[in-house]
Amino acid sequence: MKSSITPGGGGIAVRRAVARDAKRLTRLVRGSRAYEGPYAAMVAGYRVGPDYIEAHEVFVAVDTDDPAGRVLGFYSLVLVPPELDLLFVADGTQGRGIGRLLVEHMKAEARAAGLDRVRVVSHPPAEGFYRKVGALLTGTASANPPAVAWDRPELEFLIV
Repeated sequence: MKSSITPGGGGIAVRRAVARDAKRLTRLVRGSRAYEGPYAAMVAGYRVGPDYIEAHEVFVAVDTDDPAGRVLGFYSLVLVPPELDLLFVADGTQGRGIGRLLVEHMKAEARAAGLDRVRVVSHPPAEGFYRKVGALLTGTASANPPAVAWDRPELEFLIV
C-alpha cells in the first residue's frame, strides 16, 4: 500500500523500508528529542538493522520533493504477536500529519494481514498522540530496568 499527503505544499509518501534505510532509521531513533534526559538510556545503543527491517513490516514516510527521499518518519509492525513496535517522526517535521499518516498506513497493513487489534507499549510522552489517533488505553507495562526504568502506558488499536 502506498499512501501520501501533501501538507504545506510538500509531498509525503509511505513506502516499504529497505536494508539501506537501516542507518537512517537508527539515527532517527537515537536522535529523537523525545528520548532526552532520563529517557536517553532506552535508545543509547538502539539499532534498527537490515535484519530487523527484513523480519518485520517496516515502512518509511519520505519527502517526495527531496531527490534523496529524505526519511521523515517510520513505523514497524510486528505481526506475531501483533504490536506496533516502533513509530518515530523526525523532530523537525512533527505536527505535519506524518504520524497520523503512518498510523493509518499501519492500520491498513494490519487489516490486510488479517489482524483485529494491534498492541502499543507507548513511550510515556507519546500516550496523548496514540490516544488522539484512536488507540485505547488497556493497562500499564511495568518498568524493565536498566534500559526502561519507568512504567509505560499500554494501548491497543482495534482494526476494523
